[in-house]
Amino acid sequence: MLDSGLLADLRAVVGDSGLLTGAAVQERADVNGHVPRASALVRPASTEQVSGVLRLCHARHQSVVTHGGRSGLVEGTATTEHELILSTERMNAIERVDVAGRTMRVQSGAILQRVQEEAERHDLMFALDLGGRGTCTIGGNISTNAGGVRVLRYGMMRALVLGIEAVLADGTVLKSLNRMLKNNAGYDLKQLFIGSEGTLGVVTRADLRLFARPRSTNTALVACRDFDGLVRLLGLLDSSLGGQLSAFEAMWPDFYTATTSAFGHHKALLPESYGIYGLVEASGADLESDALRFEEALGEAMQQGVVLDAVIAKSEAERSAIWAPRDDPWLITQHYGATLNFDVSMAIEDMAGYLANLRQAVAQRIPAGRVFAFGHIADGNLHVIVAPGTADAAVMRLGEELAYELLRPIDGSISAEHGIGLERRHFLNISRTAQEIQAMRALKRALDPHGILNPGKVFE
Repeated sequence: MLDSGLLADLRAVVGDSGLLTGAAVQERADVNGHVPRASALVRPASTEQVSGVLRLCHARHQSVVTHGGRSGLVEGTATTEHELILSTERMNAIERVDVAGRTMRVQSGAILQRVQEEAERHDLMFALDLGGRGTCTIGGNISTNAGGVRVLRYGMMRALVLGIEAVLADGTVLKSLNRMLKNNAGYDLKQLFIGSEGTLGVVTRADLRLFARPRSTNTALVACRDFDGLVRLLGLLDSSLGGQLSAFEAMWPDFYTATTSAFGHHKALLPESYGIYGLVEASGADLESDALRFEEALGEAMQQGVVLDAVIAKSEAERSAIWAPRDDPWLITQHYGATLNFDVSMAIEDMAGYLANLRQAVAQRIPAGRVFAFGHIADGNLHVIVAPGTADAAVMRLGEELAYELLRPIDGSISAEHGIGLERRHFLNISRTAQEIQAMRALKRALDPHGILNPGKVFE
């Protein structure tokens, strides 16, 4: 339990409605069903209130864990009974849209989908898009450097943030807001907070980069003979579509079958007899000419024998049907119960070998286990689900070790876009050298000398 004196001081900063305790905190399970163990939660309504909260906690060495949409997958928002939750849910305003400059200023608690819709209202687009769009917040997207399905064309969240405002552990407000594409005046301090998972400061506001809203979107589900064929298709389309390629996803047969006919409820739009499936999407400025170019590019790939079969969406409903199996990996978790979900990245040329080695290792060490794979491919991001056939902790740990250790010889990353949190901190040395981790710790000590911000996450 938190000190009653601290609770009284916090209430004075955020008001009665801004402080929750006891059962009101425990009933706030996240999207994965995890119940917070913290005994108190503050809901500041402004940057000034965040500053006041952190100033109090810094003076008392009180640990603070920031919560946004609570849709993360690596226990990055897990708490203990001795920690205080700082929720950004009341700081959800969209403050301004600069149509001419193509920027938007938002508070960190703004929901991603709402930001997308506001951009569209001005005939613009905020390019970040992912399955949790209706739940995740901009602050969470920044803290994990979110990726999603459009990284190929628009980059990670790091490329979409022009400036931020953050509150340091001692309550100092660091205003690094910026609406300019070019600003080379000294250190780019916002980069310290993008991807740092709330361990260096609490992001309160952000300036986001917007783009012209595409007039056309063309989507297709394709089948290829093998992974090499899919990679060849990526090269062909990237060249022939003139920079319009915005998404290039892959589904291996095990995943495709699982999310369609096996125990999914999505329609299999192509036969389940092919070696690999690709989901291709391109966006542009002209409905007719873009559609023709898209069809011609796929037709050429079929003539060359690269694409064996294809379905092109002719309506938004058909586009949704193509994306549905790819967007529903949770069907596998629902079917098998205990599963291990990996979000790894590597050079494209290493993907097929990594997956083959993982399948072999699981077959040898976890005979009842099954491996399902899908991913963004074009940006080097591979999603893997291992269903070990048991919830035994030792077997689950073995599954993690198999998946992560295979990344070491190919210089892969244990986290492509979900972060480290608690789940992956023991494997951080696979992707970061001792010198890099030492530098990270030095930054942590400099900005959070008492170690109160999201303690134990990223590294112990």
